[in-house]
Amino acid sequence: MPLSVPTWAELLGSATRSAVHLEMRDTYAVDYEKGPFAEWRAGFRHNPADRASWWRPWLDLIAETVARGVVVRRARIVSEPVSEYTRFLYDGTFTNIAAGEQVRWLPRRQASDIALPGNDFWLIDGRLIRWNHFTGDGASGGGEISEDPTAAKLCAEAFETVWERGIPHDNYTIP
Repeated sequence: MPLSVPTWAELLGSATRSAVHLEMRDTYAVDYEKGPFAEWRAGFRHNPADRASWWRPWLDLIAETVARGVVVRRARIVSEPVSEYTRFLYDGTFTNIAAGEQVRWLPRRQASDIALPGNDFWLIDGRLIRWNHFTGDGASGGGEISEDPTAAKLCAEAFETVWERGIPHDNYTIP
């Protein structure tokens, strides 16, 4: 019987030691006509000094998780030159870091020999996986929860290898 997909608050709230997230797509479904990506394309950039303008519920959740002693790490495998969407993510990553996440970037050419899962994922405490499924055009295809120890081991090993090779956000420069 499949496990029900918890809310993000429930998922991160269940973490006691670690929450790691691996992103492997160069673009995610975005609305080019409205919303944050369109605003960014039009030249809008968050002002790091105006925290109230960019702080949002997701960042509260990350900050609360980190405050409980959980290490939250995000790694992104990216093609170079990067996509416009990856530039958008890069420009906003300072908000993740302000909330307490650690973020690294790995150029895709340096990931060729890593055994990677077929989907982006969150791995909680090395045992609980939340798969993030996407459609061909990048729209969310929903999430799925797994406690399969073999899959969790694959995710943990893949993430740690990407993390070891990855470049910390403050040192990664968009080519």
